[in-house]
Order: sequence, then structure tokens, then C-alpha cells
Amino acid sequence: MDRAAEMTAFVTAVENGGFSAAARTLGLTPSALSKLVSRLEDRLGARLLHRTTRRLQLTPEGETFYNRAQRILSAMDEAEAEVSESAASPRGTLRLHSGSAFGMHQLAPAMPRFLARYPDIHLDITISDTPLSPMEDGIDLAIRIGPLDESSMVARRICNLQRVICAAPDYLERCGTPRTPDDLQQHNCLWITSLPALRRWPFDTDEGIRVVHVGGNVVANTAETVLQLAVAGVGITRLTDIIVGDAIARGELVPILTDWHHAEPVPLYATYPSGRHLAPKVKAMVDFLAEEFGPAPWRRPARKPRTG
Repeated sequence: MDRAAEMTAFVTAVENGGFSAAARTLGLTPSALSKLVSRLEDRLGARLLHRTTRRLQLTPEGETFYNRAQRILSAMDEAEAEVSESAASPRGTLRLHSGSAFGMHQLAPAMPRFLARYPDIHLDITISDTPLSPMEDGIDLAIRIGPLDESSMVARRICNLQRVICAAPDYLERCGTPRTPDDLQQHNCLWITSLPALRRWPFDTDEGIRVVHVGGNVVANTAETVLQLAVAGVGITRLTDIIVGDAIARGELVPILTDWHHAEPVPLYATYPSGRHLAPKVKAMVDFLAEEFGPAPWRRPARKPRTG
């Protein structure tokens, strides 16, 4: 039962003063329009119009219904216009979630460029290493690193991250540069306690992948802390290139064991709830992330040491 069609037929008939004129306005036959109004009256159990050969006259019930129906149809038109306008120009609040590594080192610095492009979008960013569910936590878009396991989510791969073994030039001058994986046993290595698997560093050998268990005198629970320790010359670390890329480009860290290291590509995804229609604001962010980070801009060449 199409209540909106019945309501539209009734309001248009009143506004045009008759069924024939209203039918022309709506592209219907007069009999089809009359049937819609009669069906509305039958459903309501009330006569809305007095019909004569010359004009239509509202009954008291019809006048009450006409005033309410006119406001409802106007609100429907406004809602459709608002959504259509939003589709043409992304707008509204976009709730975005990212882990701390990507969020702090890459996402936040890029957001001024996004906002300059889409000034009608307001960002609500959550940076946390605790996973949030877009379905349950009201997140429009989540940036995930690593394998995905949510079948209800749509995911677009942005790029692959790589892990890098690196140390500060000062540390390498004091302690020497490891030449083989076995040399790491004589060095101070730093890792993240919340991710104990990252204490096992893989290397490519003629016999296949070999894993070395590293050790050291300092550990920390966040990648940011481990990064600062490495830059300060405390030891060698192995972190993703989104974290260490800038420090390597500035010459604060130097990649080592590059011929041996198994870099383990790690996928970076933009994920959002599945649905028939992708909100323009979400599509705008997904496309921006692919454009901005697809080329992995953090893999800039390392600054050459000064000579002379």
C-alpha cells in the first residue's frame, strides 16, 4: 500500500482544484487519481472531499488531513533534496578510527589536505590500538593493519607496509653494525611488549626463513616509545616503515641487514560497513587514503651521510 502516492494525489487534487488538472500534473488519468483518493478515504474511514461537477470542497476531516499531509510531503521533498545535495558534495561528520602507529605518524599530518578539499566534512578521529567495530561503535571508517576477519565489512587495500630493521648512526658507531643475523645476539635490541611475536625477527637464508630471537635491556609497550629509544641510540629495532620512514629520511635511523631481512609485507586497509550505498563522505575519505598513501610516501630515500 503506497500511502505516499495516495497522499500526493489528494494534496495535488486540492491544490489544483480538481481531479483532471491534478492528473495532468502527476501524469495520471483522472480515473487513476480518483481511485487513489477513494482508497485513501476508505483506509481512513472518513470522507475528505465533497465532489461536484464544478469543484472540490474539503470536509472538516479533509481540511485537517490536508494541512498535515502538506507538511509531510514538504518534509519528504526537503529530505530528498538534502540527500541529493550531500551526494553531490560530501558533507557531515565522519567518524574515523585508526591505530596509533598509522594515526599519529601518517593520518593526522595528512588531514589538513583532506579538510581543504572537503570543507563541509567534519572529522571525529579516534586513535587507539583497541579495535573498534564500525557496526557496534558507530564508526564510519576504520583503518586496519594486518589480516581481516569481519565478513560484514567492506575493505579496500590501500597499500602494503614493510617492517624495517634499523638503528641510530650513534649506536652503530659505538657498537658496530651487524653483518649477519647471528650478529644480533651481541646487540641490544628493542621491541614492543604488547606484540611479543615481534621479538622474533625473520631472515631469508638458502634453507628458507630463519627466525632469530632477539634480546635487550629495554622494552616498551608502544611503538612510539620504541622509536624514540632507537633514535636516541639505545639499540636496534624492527618496526613498520610508517613509523620509522621519517626518521630514516632525516638520517636519524639507518636500515641494516637489508640483504637478509624478510620484510613481511603487511596490508593496510580502509574498512567500512557493507551496504548498498556508500556514503559520499566515506567514499571521499577512502579515495583520499588510496591517493595519499597508495604510493607509500614514507619510503623516501634515506639522507646520504655528509662527507668531507
